[in-house]
This record gives sequence, C-alpha cells and structure tokens, in this order.
Amino acid sequence: MPLRSLPTVEFVDAMAHLSGTFLGRTAGLAPQNGGKTVMAATKIVKKAQKAAKSATRTYKKFDGDALWLPNTERPAWLDGSLPGDRGFDPLGLAKPAEYLQVDIDQNDQNKSVNKAGRIVGSYSAPKVEATGAALSPYSEVFGLQRFRETELIHGRWAMLATLGVIIGEASTGISWVDAGKVELDGSQYLGFNLPFSISQLIWIEVLLVGGAEIYRNRSTDLQERIYPGGYFDPLGLASGDDNRAFKLKEAELKHGRLAMVAFLGFGVQALSTGQGALGSLAKFASSFAPELAEKIDPNVQL
Repeated sequence: MPLRSLPTVEFVDAMAHLSGTFLGRTAGLAPQNGGKTVMAATKIVKKAQKAAKSATRTYKKFDGDALWLPNTERPAWLDGSLPGDRGFDPLGLAKPAEYLQVDIDQNDQNKSVNKAGRIVGSYSAPKVEATGAALSPYSEVFGLQRFRETELIHGRWAMLATLGVIIGEASTGISWVDAGKVELDGSQYLGFNLPFSISQLIWIEVLLVGGAEIYRNRSTDLQERIYPGGYFDPLGLASGDDNRAFKLKEAELKHGRLAMVAFLGFGVQALSTGQGALGSLAKFASSFAPELAEKIDPNVQL
C-alpha cells in the first residue's frame, strides 16, 4: 500500500519503522564518515517517535458548566441564561429579595399591652419588570437586571478609558496622571491649541455625557436600555442571528471585565509609583530588558 494512503498515525509509525531500519543498515558506515550518518538517522527516528506520540494524543472536550471557581455550584438565581454568566455572586447580591409576611398588630385599647404581629410566612419578589419610569425603570432596584446594566455600562467606559490612556500616553508622552495638570496650562487636542479653559471643557463633557445618558434613559425597555441597536450597530452584527448576538454580547462583557481590571491596575500603579500605564510598564521591563523599557518610555529611569 502506498504511504500516502495510510492514516496519519499509521503513516508516522511506518516512517519510524523505516527510519529504524535505515539506522540499522547504516550503522556500519559510521567509521567511514565519522558517525554523521548514524547521527542523522537518530534524529529522524526521534522526530518520528515524537510525531507519533503527538498524533496519538487525544483531548477530552469539557462539557460541564464553566463557573468562575472550579468545583463550586451555580447559585439558583443564576441559571446561565444571561451572556457572561459564570455563577459569580459570592455575596448573594443578585439573589431575589425575600419578604416576610407579618400578621396585623393587636390594637385593642382596652388591653394594657398589645402584642406585635407574628411572622406568618414569606414570599419571594416577583420577576423584575419595567415600571414605566425613565430614571428608575426596574421594579427591583438591587436586582439582577439592574446589576447587569451597571456592569455593562461600567465595562464600556472602562474599555474607552483604557484605550484612551494607552493611546494618549503613546502619542503625547504625557502620563494620564498628569494630563489634568497639562490641561491647566492650555487645552490641546492632537497638538492643536483649543480655545477652551479647563472649566469649559468640564461643562462640555457634562453636557455631552449627560445628554447621552438622558437619551439612553428615555427607554423603559430593559433590553433596549443596554442594547439599543440602530446607530449603535451600524454593521448589523447583532441582528438576525440570535446565537451570534449572544456570543457578541458575551465577548463584550469579557472585554469590559478585563478593561475594568486593567484600569484598576492603572489606578493602583499611579498611587504606588506616581507613574502612568506605560511608565509603570517601562519600569517593570527595565529590570530584564532595558532597551525595551526605553522604547516604551524614553523618560524611564534605569
């Protein structure tokens, strides 16, 4: 049978067998050529054996529930239906509120002592629904839907902030920690002077960001508030295919969570070292790669 028709594993085994035979036949030639033939054949055998080992290696696909902490159980109120749900709620903040049913207190004016009503039962809060109010559309303020909205909004801001810090420091050489001090001397954007003071820029930011939030809070639909679509999805990536939309939402949450952790790291670095993101990275790299550290931040102290 030709070797090209053999399966992958059988082909590798055949090559190893032929290499071993070739090694045995050429062992006697070692005195004439200084052992180079034997060394070459030995390398062929080792490569064939390594390839055979890797070809027969199998991997078992994980079909369990991917939780945030292995060997734990998913909370009952987190069923995995939301994008990015990994059962993370160690403090039980998203647990549905449970209310106690209390009997009516005694109110007999002829008695000297009136007993308070007894606890007669309990009931769980109903499913979170829209109330119709724009500023607070959730029937349960500290519920799972509200936490999901705040996590998503914070993640989006963190992604913008993290990207802005890195691009700003790389393009201007100014640490994000000192960006406010530089603005006091005169506002600039892309090297151009702006005719605005720092107080005017603050008001412009408040109006723009506040206007965007007011526009977002107009909707009382719980899904439209966080996934408005339309102009915010110009390519239509999240429309038409529910499975693809779910994966995109999950990817956005993962990136947002990483960005929140990254910006928290920026803040801790600024408090401990007084340097920005690239400055802290350059200081870390200076211990093992001084040339790389100078490329990251030319002002780094080696």
